[in-house]
Amino acid sequence: MKRGSAASDDADSEFDSPRTVASIARSLEAAGHSVHCVEANAELPQWFLTHQVDLAFNIAEGLYGAHRESQVPAILESLQVPCTGSHSITLALALDKAKTKQILASDGIPTPPWQLFSTATAALDARLEFPLIVKPNREGSSKGIWRESVVGDEDTLRRQVRRILEQYRQEALVEEFIDGKELTVGVLGPEALPVLEIDFSACRRSGEYFYSWHMKEFQGDAARGLMPQLHCPARLEPATARRVQAVALRAHRVLGCSDFSRTDIRLRADGTPMVLEVNPLPGLSPWDSNFPAMTQAAGLSHDALIQRIVELAMSRSRHQTTASGASLDRVLQEGVR
Repeated sequence: MKRGSAASDDADSEFDSPRTVASIARSLEAAGHSVHCVEANAELPQWFLTHQVDLAFNIAEGLYGAHRESQVPAILESLQVPCTGSHSITLALALDKAKTKQILASDGIPTPPWQLFSTATAALDARLEFPLIVKPNREGSSKGIWRESVVGDEDTLRRQVRRILEQYRQEALVEEFIDGKELTVGVLGPEALPVLEIDFSACRRSGEYFYSWHMKEFQGDAARGLMPQLHCPARLEPATARRVQAVALRAHRVLGCSDFSRTDIRLRADGTPMVLEVNPLPGLSPWDSNFPAMTQAAGLSHDALIQRIVELAMSRSRHQTTASGASLDRVLQEGVR
């Protein structure tokens, strides 16, 4: 099933591939768990009413609405089914970039100056300085972020805002574009993972020198010039790396994330880590997701990562579980494609 405009190339970009779903299921089975793959569709509540499980391994993005990533956890919470990852409120807040930035700012966590546009004719905040980047306020996987999204003048800005309003039918978030190192930091349990640096310098000719949708979708395509270099650990001074990790941990905690998250950061010229957004439901593909790249650098195999997420969730929810012998049932939630 598709979400959003039928003309949008990125409509299904947030959903995990069958290959990724199968890899997570295999990792769970390798740890001795019994796995049922369940589609996150309208039949999901009835499935849980008729099946007793010990834990839901949630990777569902949801289907519709402003807070869609919170839908499956909310259903599971209402049915008292333990679930991996963050609860419904955190997932709803994190999908809304403007609300996330308000929460970050309230805790003193640095984030680029920004403004939310509900119309293309709204007055531009005089405190914002070009270049600016224009994004949909409630999308993930770099949806709605193109080469043209970084703008250097007001006419181009309004053209991109209008494009977001028309194509995604939601507000456009406009923020100052930080021309610095692109970093992402995973948090697993109580600890920050090694910082991952994404070096776009080899991609300048393509115009995709940041995480646009094309970059996310076609990363590694030499013909398109989309060949960023990944460095994990990042090429940072130890003190800077610790500062970046500390900011990611603060962002994880202030948004109420559970088990794991990934925070995207741009490092300003003066060394300040500027938080772009927090993803409490990061991709877990062992082939092309950033989070497993960081856990691998920390010495965790993909199987060990998936089992660690299970252990973290079970430790939070042990009072809700029912002993079922040597093998526990695990349920893998799959987003609908």
